[in-house]
Amino acid sequence: MVINMKRALNYTSLYIGFTVLALAYSCKPEIDSFEAQAGEADFTKYVAIGNSLTAGFADGGLYLEGQEVAYPNLIAEQLKQVGGGEFRSPFFSQEQRNGSGYLQLTALVDGQPQTTNVTTNLAYRAENRLAKFTGEIENLGVPGMRLDLAFAPPFGSLNMYFERLLTDTEVNQRTYFDFVSTKNHTFFSFWLGNNDVLGYAMNGAFENPQDPTTTLTSINTFSARYTTFIDKLTENNRKGVVATIPTVTSIPFFNTVTTARLEAGVSASTGGQFTKIYIQTAAGPRQATSEDLFTLRFPTDTLGKTSNGIPGYGLIPQNPLADRFVLDKDEVSEIAARVTAFNDIIKTTANNKNLALADAQAYLNRVKSPGILYNGIGVNASFITGNAFSLDGIHLTPMGNALIANLFIDAINSKYKSRIPKVDATKYRGVKFP
Repeated sequence: MVINMKRALNYTSLYIGFTVLALAYSCKPEIDSFEAQAGEADFTKYVAIGNSLTAGFADGGLYLEGQEVAYPNLIAEQLKQVGGGEFRSPFFSQEQRNGSGYLQLTALVDGQPQTTNVTTNLAYRAENRLAKFTGEIENLGVPGMRLDLAFAPPFGSLNMYFERLLTDTEVNQRTYFDFVSTKNHTFFSFWLGNNDVLGYAMNGAFENPQDPTTTLTSINTFSARYTTFIDKLTENNRKGVVATIPTVTSIPFFNTVTTARLEAGVSASTGGQFTKIYIQTAAGPRQATSEDLFTLRFPTDTLGKTSNGIPGYGLIPQNPLADRFVLDKDEVSEIAARVTAFNDIIKTTANNKNLALADAQAYLNRVKSPGILYNGIGVNASFITGNAFSLDGIHLTPMGNALIANLFIDAINSKYKSRIPKVDATKYRGVKFP
């Protein structure tokens, strides 16, 4: 039995609100004016350490427009008013502006988003190898970077985004830790640790022994690596700002495809013959509940098909959905506990080292619920319409980057008695509509 999910999946209707876009053009920003001051920090050479969020990854890829509006670039532009120096990023050229390729929204069909992969003006020099960038940079964000793998030399050959920043002789020899901690910086931002949880969660809390990015980093390893990193970056009394790790469930990737929507689609497509979704858990198969989370990439077209010789995949307890396609409530609890432990380490380290702390976890939780209002524009974690998250449901839109930049700036101003003007986020877009 195969379900016609394209016809029946009204449950994923996204209720696109075009009035949100109108607000973006009609609202006049309210930015406080004041005299910019550096305060107690030296911003002469600012460097940004982090992963895909720091690099400007968006819409499932790394491309020039996303790089240009990465939150560290927006921060650096504001720092110029308080003595900040040159801030360079490993930008793709105009000829290769689409970088690794990315998702583009092409249409809305019955409320369903239709996307396509951008495949022109890419930056590949070989399979899984991007065009090298050899200049000096201060935005040191590398998509896919994890805290545990930042100390592993082989990561240069495993990650094409890091490989493009290294010389051929440095690949498999130079660690990310060494790469970013030898820049003679005067100020830093540090936002690593997300992927030490996210990779595991995105894989349905299944650790693939062949893929180190799917493991859940231990608390002891995280603590040791985090301490080593911050000790190095703060040598000679250098100052900086660190950020907490977002709650996995605060992003659209995990809160768009719900059990209720799946059940509604199944019921509609089978005339009520099937109404429930069944999942495989560590304790055995059971009916899915509202506490279980499905990923944005969940293959809905597999529901009802024959799997392992048994029809009705996911619709009967004898043929439940594979564990890797869903975070059951126990796995959600496990991940939440690990995020809490990691954030406790981050907060303690920030306090011990007298660093500014940007609480990204608390902020993105507010974005999810109840949402925020920025100069008349609603911002929330809704997929496509929420303004904060791009088409991959994980990374930020240009507007989302501007708001995160302001979160960092607020933390810096509060800690170091600085007066850095904030970014006008109304100048930056949410998801680009066709």
